[in-house]
Amino acid sequence: MSSLQSIRSIEGDTIDKICYRYLGVTSEITEQVLDANPQLATLGPVLPNGTLVLLPVQVAAPTQSNFIQLWD
Repeated sequence: MSSLQSIRSIEGDTIDKICYRYLGVTSEITEQVLDANPQLATLGPVLPNGTLVLLPVQVAAPTQSNFIQLWD
């Protein structure tokens, strides 16, 4: 992650909710947030109100899955 922004959790927040609210995605980003904030894993699934969370500023583009279409 090149640069990070810090936010504070609100009541009932999970890492997935925060990722979706601020970044618009959860796929593969949740893992990046946990890597940047290893202490969050010890707090449980619902974060305490006011917990500081570092988020990536630029979200990596999601990878496209390769699939085969039967009809083109």
